[in-house]
Amino acid sequence: MATVDQLPALEAGLAALAAGHPCDPFALLGPHPDPELGGVVVRAFQPAANAAELVLPGGESVSMAAGPHAGLFEARIAGVDPGPPAPDYRLRFTFPRHQVAELDDPYRYGRVLTDDALRLFGEGAHHRAFEMLGAHRVAVGPAVGVHFAVWAPNAGRVSVVGDFNDWDGRVHAMRHLRPSGVWEIFIPDLSDGENYKFEIRTESGALLLKSDPYGVAFEVPPRTASVVRDISGHEWRDEAWMARRAAHGSWLREPMSIYEVHLGSWARVPEEGNRSLTYRELAQRLIPYVKTMGFSHIELLPVMEHPFSGSWGYQVLGFFAPTSRFGPPEDFKYFVDACHQAGLGVILDWVPGHFPKDEHGLAHFDGTALYEHADPRQGEHKDWGTLIFNYGRNEVRSFLLSNALFWLEEYHADGLRVDAVASMLYLDYSRQDGEWIPNRFGGRENLEAIEFLQRLNALTHGEHPGTVTAAEDSTAWPGVSRPVHLGGLGFTYKWNMGWMHDILEYVRTDPVHRRWAHNLVTFSALYMYTENFVLPFSHDEVVHGKGSLLDKMPGDAWQKYATLRTLYGYMFGHPGKKLLFMGDELAQWREWNHDRSLDWHLLDDPMHAGMRTYLQALNWHYRSQPALHEMDFEPGGFRWIDCHDNENSVVSLVRLARDPRDFVVMVFNFTPVPRHQYRIGVPQPGVYRELLNSDSRLYGGSNVGNGGNVEAAPIAAHGFEQSLSLVVPPLGCLMLKLR
Repeated sequence: MATVDQLPALEAGLAALAAGHPCDPFALLGPHPDPELGGVVVRAFQPAANAAELVLPGGESVSMAAGPHAGLFEARIAGVDPGPPAPDYRLRFTFPRHQVAELDDPYRYGRVLTDDALRLFGEGAHHRAFEMLGAHRVAVGPAVGVHFAVWAPNAGRVSVVGDFNDWDGRVHAMRHLRPSGVWEIFIPDLSDGENYKFEIRTESGALLLKSDPYGVAFEVPPRTASVVRDISGHEWRDEAWMARRAAHGSWLREPMSIYEVHLGSWARVPEEGNRSLTYRELAQRLIPYVKTMGFSHIELLPVMEHPFSGSWGYQVLGFFAPTSRFGPPEDFKYFVDACHQAGLGVILDWVPGHFPKDEHGLAHFDGTALYEHADPRQGEHKDWGTLIFNYGRNEVRSFLLSNALFWLEEYHADGLRVDAVASMLYLDYSRQDGEWIPNRFGGRENLEAIEFLQRLNALTHGEHPGTVTAAEDSTAWPGVSRPVHLGGLGFTYKWNMGWMHDILEYVRTDPVHRRWAHNLVTFSALYMYTENFVLPFSHDEVVHGKGSLLDKMPGDAWQKYATLRTLYGYMFGHPGKKLLFMGDELAQWREWNHDRSLDWHLLDDPMHAGMRTYLQALNWHYRSQPALHEMDFEPGGFRWIDCHDNENSVVSLVRLARDPRDFVVMVFNFTPVPRHQYRIGVPQPGVYRELLNSDSRLYGGSNVGNGGNVEAAPIAAHGFEQSLSLVVPPLGCLMLKLR
């Protein structure tokens, strides 16, 4: 029993507990030594209960006396060792209408997290912080329950609230593990599927209700509670894929053709209210389609939980949870597993650059700027209405680095495409003078973000060989895909935004005027080997009034289709990995709308069906011809035949494999005028076979070509001793190979 000197402090603590004010609940509740009695005093708090009993292991029950505040109960038991370990008992509460519940007491259990784990987290070096924070089903002694932990260093009190305690923050107040700023509690017997949040009392006394930053499952939006869920149950069947990936090491010399997908709008079910497909339905429909189309990878717009569907997933709040819109976490694992079994890689769009301001999310998490910078000149993206992570804070680095590894390990993702890298690299990104703070050297580079990105890439590549990272960066930052040990950022790939903007501007130009814009086709050759590039025609090019790719093309309908086929051909002939957004293969007329399905009905039209067949053929040749992918990032893999014929708007090139005898010739005519007896030099004598002609009637063209074969003549041209006299189709692409 408390001494006389301790009584005022005890009474004050119990009053604070009952009022929901800051206190140390583990110093007040649960079993405590009672030296005077020679046993223990057990205190419990259940505001909704009328009465309480202690139930001892032998079944004996001891009535608990009501305390000085409603919901407080106390019992003294002589001859019981106060521990550790704590004495064994249960609490039996009687509620109004004579309802009775028997519960294990969370306050009889000691702390779970170790000092070493907390130290690593505080140093920014805990790369699996998801194992320590969040909600986890664990065993503590003989008891099984859920351990909750959250980082909120400036909170006065943190509680777990949910359906299991009527969302009353006084019931399960957590232990503060100073000085780490982490709070924890183990709640025995808690079931899977329970909704929960953290109730945080700030230093000013305000109450915040926050979702779990490390939560692995959430309610279906617009509901925002985290969900207790054991996600370890899926039995993976992709061992062969994972073993090949680990042994593979790098995709740089392999074909990589990526199909970018927004899961909610690839296809819908009109018979059921136009709902989106589930993860399992997507596994049955999307995967065979992508495989048949010849792509090697699926890239998913962010699947992490997000409150606003109109953000397409790019405003993430549940960084560790696949969105519940399409099913539970186990079903997303099923989808990834099915991709791997079908031989398809899975790349996830990942958003470490910013997060939304929703009240239940990371913003001012404990009443202070915790994950973000306090100064809006560092901590806010005004263009997007979002907040910027504080990359210089150790615990934030632990959060983000752990999150990257989580998707690679827990969900077997094969790579991460990092969104908005430019916004991370530059302190003055989209800011006017006076709206940003220079770094310690007076520059505009975000040194903390640079260090974070380098650590990210060194960590993911080091721990998971064969996985890839790709940077969406539209700037001229040097060495984005150079290894970290050589001073680069360490990404596997960088999106070639310059090539994409140039070639789209070129094809939007009327063919009559293209002769004066010829450099837009050829300029990329000056820098194509400065980085390991991905050539993207992504979702960003078919939204916000930009029109679809087909609709960007000038001329009548026939010219639009023909130009688009030639554009795709140039993409597959140009060095670099390939990325196409869903619907590009259908030649959609309308912009992408995240609330609608793709226009699958267009395939009833031979022109649209022909475009899809054409892209399928491009993928097939790209993957089967080593010359088109094996030396994407080596200068020896590319040579212009003629890049100067701006008068005819024709370019020709050679792609070479590591075996120089293996090569592919490609010719592109960007005018609607067929070029007869058009001579180009070629590396070797012999008969050249037309592997692909974009003007084939099979693809919706006019069937202008070379009859399938053309023989080289000993006529020097373009630095070669042999040459071909070709019929180059209007707005057409030819792919030729020596027989």
